Amino acid sequence: MPVVVVESPAKAKTINKYLGSDYTVLASYGHVRDLPPKNGSVDTDHDFDMKWEVASDSKKHVKAIADALKDDNALILATDPDREGEAISWHLEEALRLRKAIKADTPVSRVVFNAITKTAVTEAMKNPRQVDGDLVEAYLARRALDYLVGFNLSPVLWRKLPGAKSAGRVQSVSLRLIVEREMEIEAFRAREYWSVSALMKTPRGQEFDARLTVLAGKKLDRYDIKDATAAELAVQAVTSRDLSVTSVEAKPATRNPSPPFMTSTLQQEASRKFGMGARQAMNAAQRLYEAGHITYMRTDGIDMAPEAVSACRDAIGGRFGKEYVPKEPRTYKNKAKNAQEAHECIRPTEMTADAAALGLTDSDQRRLYDLIWKRTLACQMESARLERTTVEIGSQDGQVGLRANGQVVMFDGFLKVYEEGRDDVEDEDDKRLPQVVQGDKMEKRSVTPEQHFTQPPPRYTEATLVKRMEELGIGRPSTYASIVTTIQDRGYVRKDKNRLIPEDKGRLVTVFLENYFRRYVEYDFTADLEDELDDVSAGSRDWKDVLGRFWRDFSAAIAETADLRITEVLDKINEVLAPHLFPPNEEGTDPRICPNCGAGRLSMRTARSGGAFIGCSNYPECRYTRPFGPPDPEAEASAIPPEGKLLGEDQGDEIRVFKGRFGPYVQRGEVTEENKKPPRQSVPKDWVAEDLTLEQGVMLLTLPRLVGTHPEDGINVWANIGRYGPYIKHADSTSDRGGTNANLEGLDEVWSVGMNRAVQLLAEKVASRGGRGGAAKVMKELGEHPDGGPVAIMEGKYGPYVKWEKINATLPKEQDPEALSMDQAVTLIAEKAGKKGTKKKAAPKKKAAAKKPAAKKTAAKKAPAKKPAAKKDAAKAAED
Repeated sequence: MPVVVVESPAKAKTINKYLGSDYTVLASYGHVRDLPPKNGSVDTDHDFDMKWEVASDSKKHVKAIADALKDDNALILATDPDREGEAISWHLEEALRLRKAIKADTPVSRVVFNAITKTAVTEAMKNPRQVDGDLVEAYLARRALDYLVGFNLSPVLWRKLPGAKSAGRVQSVSLRLIVEREMEIEAFRAREYWSVSALMKTPRGQEFDARLTVLAGKKLDRYDIKDATAAELAVQAVTSRDLSVTSVEAKPATRNPSPPFMTSTLQQEASRKFGMGARQAMNAAQRLYEAGHITYMRTDGIDMAPEAVSACRDAIGGRFGKEYVPKEPRTYKNKAKNAQEAHECIRPTEMTADAAALGLTDSDQRRLYDLIWKRTLACQMESARLERTTVEIGSQDGQVGLRANGQVVMFDGFLKVYEEGRDDVEDEDDKRLPQVVQGDKMEKRSVTPEQHFTQPPPRYTEATLVKRMEELGIGRPSTYASIVTTIQDRGYVRKDKNRLIPEDKGRLVTVFLENYFRRYVEYDFTADLEDELDDVSAGSRDWKDVLGRFWRDFSAAIAETADLRITEVLDKINEVLAPHLFPPNEEGTDPRICPNCGAGRLSMRTARSGGAFIGCSNYPECRYTRPFGPPDPEAEASAIPPEGKLLGEDQGDEIRVFKGRFGPYVQRGEVTEENKKPPRQSVPKDWVAEDLTLEQGVMLLTLPRLVGTHPEDGINVWANIGRYGPYIKHADSTSDRGGTNANLEGLDEVWSVGMNRAVQLLAEKVASRGGRGGAAKVMKELGEHPDGGPVAIMEGKYGPYVKWEKINATLPKEQDPEALSMDQAVTLIAEKAGKKGTKKKAAPKKKAAAKKPAAKKTAAKKAPAKKPAAKKDAAKAAED
């Protein structure tokens, strides 16, 4: 009974149904080995020898496979049909051989299937092969390159550019695309232009719009009507002339469907139509594949298997009619640069099954499957047949001309099922025009001028970024999602309304790399390296030759930065970004002179958090700052600078709002030696920190607010704003871990909630969780303690106890609570207090450790040893 290994348990479950009890199907749970995140994992001095280790999470999975092989002496590696899948199979075989789980007589084979269906799986089992060495070597080359770049370049960033987190072979190039687009947008200067349109009425009373295309006998270009005056003259020229139809031209046209999905186009369309991020789309696709609903989702290919084309055509005819099926099947040329790594397109495994038929409950999976199913059917459907009409209207003297375009669909064809989305809205005249003939007189119902301004290039969405990366040959389908996600996770880019916007640290990293490692963030260099890696997987290039050439130049570039000082780096960045940060002003004065003191010079500075700002060289005498970027008077007035924004004074203290590591907060007074922790309070998410007023700041600093003591047990009730919004807490102090919390409905209630309302909310909270966390019930009142204060027997979670002030003494198991006397209670309390006292007396022993001379030495010795560990992110940071 052979052991079959796949990547995921979901895939294992599906395949097990097809193979039955004759096979043992286990999951590897992804990659079982990786390079340890430490120096020397790729030995550049010994022919790039790579030292692998089995991940701690993977050891139990490898053991399970090894144990299964003791009973079943045959191994079938059925991981995904791509370079990553081939690598996992290779890693598994290597790891099992090292464990001696694979014996000399153990047959090991590799099978691949592009879809998890019974037919595909059983057919694959009939055609086993060995692990593809070329694909494995391509993987090894990529993994080594990513390790060498991430592990060597990221520490340079950490040392030379405060706040920078990582660099990667492909992620840094992708970041450069986003940063350059943002700088294009900021450098953009809008240009004004006007257009003129007229609402026309035909002799039969129908109306339509036409736009001015000829003025003074000359064909108009986009910017010919440059201002309102020129537009008014154009309007007069149209209104003062009689107009008639000079020509009507109707032309047939066709629209062909888009090819079926490959990885990049699926990510783009999921982003356009549903706003899905690349990772979100791939996660949904992965689950659809593992359930057997679609073919493999990481592919460069757009061709479709002949049997799938036939099934698709049958499904179209059965669902929509024979007129929607073209006479010949459509063929699409494969775009993959490396045919060996190309797979079939992403398509449904069962063409007749739509999303409703599959009964998919997960929203992402349902929407994505519907998209794939419709696109696949559409790609084999008839073209849409259109009729496009152009009506030219003019004056008799030829001085004025207008045009109207219209379009009508004569046969919808593939449009009945699917139409590809667009990244940016385009003007398209798809309206139906009224019937007119040459010579018809046109009545002018209105003539309207309209002002326009040229628009800057749009920011990238995840879809357009993937599309651009694909055009440049950067990255590969399996890496697009991780690249787009990584630059956001690193804090280099943020997503706002589906558009990617570079953060300060992302700009700084890009400028740094462009100046000190320019070759390695060039688009052509990265694309050429991808082509070389494709050659390795095709078997036409040696992988160690690729690594050798790369490392020779890259290590030299790393060495050149060894003596760079941070001040040099910042000076260089200032120089490069000067036109962007300090553009010429209207007064013609030096834009770098500090507007506050008039003597210092402005320059870019970095904050500990990794952000950047513009500051004065006369610091600390002059504390002028402004946000990073070109000067913006409105933004400066509202933004929060690194030293905080002063809201005003209250009771002699400055009240400032800051942007902290965990969000904005207000602070009373300054941090001094005597006052290292001045009062602070987070700004709630519902309030805009930049617009905070002094009154709001002072209100926040009154928190937490003591509502009063609970009438049942005398324990305090507090109102505060927490991580999840406004709430009340029933505990002696807000720092207590115990107690009961209950949410408040609105932010205003924090300052207005009274005890009656608080008691009600707390009771409802306790009731909702079956009494857990509620106030302890009094079983018996014993009277006054000899030292004063009531003594009572309470019903606790773990049994009855005696309570006096803040001391709780548990009753012995054999003690009947009802029979407990005051003397016995006082004895139990004294014993409990004595134990607490012992602990308090032990506290000075901790103070003895304050001298710590030996501890300091030890820390000093250990510090260098931590450096390799500090590089953990470096090796992982270079995810393609």
